[in-house]
Amino acid sequence: MSVAHKEEVESKSKNSVDDVIHRAVKKIGGRKENELCKYLPMKSGGYMHHFTLKKMKYKQPQELASIIERFVINSDKPVIVSPKQRAARGSRKRRDHMNFTRNQLERMLNIARLAGDKEIITILSPKKSLATCKRELIQAIRQNRVEQELWNSYAEAIQTQQNILANSELLQH
Repeated sequence: MSVAHKEEVESKSKNSVDDVIHRAVKKIGGRKENELCKYLPMKSGGYMHHFTLKKMKYKQPQELASIIERFVINSDKPVIVSPKQRAARGSRKRRDHMNFTRNQLERMLNIARLAGDKEIITILSPKKSLATCKRELIQAIRQNRVEQELWNSYAEAIQTQQNILANSELLQH
């Protein structure tokens, strides 16, 4: 099939779709073609989305024309399709993370300490400010205690502060 012939066929089908859409909009007493969507049922339930209508108009014009003729033009009284049932707002809560009480977290932290799992200790330990880390570290040094977890918190707080400073300097330049 030649390119010119293909364009001619597409042009005819587009014109026929536009004609069908125009007649259907007139029949339902609408002003815009998007108003047709509520009269066109979908296999998945509910009525056709206006994006689907636009997409079909250019990619599947014959199919769209037949759907419109079937449900609007050839129907004695076109019926508005009820919308697809949707989940209520807030019903799709994330269920993949667990909420622990303070006591439960402290117990898990103690278990991790007993097991010597530094990664889990770091994850479960509450994040402390740099000033708090310094103060507690100085107290531990004065009491001749070595707390690796406290040192890790201090190092993490310093690293975070340095990252914030570096990012702010980049934004200024």
